[in-house]
Amino acid sequence: MSVRFDRIAAVMFLAVGVLFIMGSSHISSSSYGSQVGPNIFPLFLGIILSILSVRLFYETFQKGKQEGEKEKLQYKPFLIIFIATLLYILTLETIGYVITTFVFLFVCFQTMERSKWLTSLVISACFSGLVYYLYVYLLKGTLTGWPIWF
Repeated sequence: MSVRFDRIAAVMFLAVGVLFIMGSSHISSSSYGSQVGPNIFPLFLGIILSILSVRLFYETFQKGKQEGEKEKLQYKPFLIIFIATLLYILTLETIGYVITTFVFLFVCFQTMERSKWLTSLVISACFSGLVYYLYVYLLKGTLTGWPIWF
């Protein structure tokens, strides 16, 4: 990508991150049956997004201007990941976090790099299981882990 595009994207992501941080302060700090409130995730997401956008902005000054040919836009991987994200959102509550997140991550990893299916399988399984365990058992949050019919 171009340095100019990266700088504009960094500023926009920083604005979104700050809005997430500000918006999370208006969400209640606790929910029924959970010690972790619904404001925690947007707060951390805003902080991470802000930090990464500042880093991207800093890196644009490190790169300088690079002369070269433009990259060809990859529409097919974008559409696959976009559709996978929509399906993830629509099926998260009914199928459950663990299975839905595992399938979503596996599809995204395979879209980005097809040859390493075993690595994608292991990382997807470990990530979805570990995040579920940390959130539900350590942080005492509520999350639908398995399908409703289980």
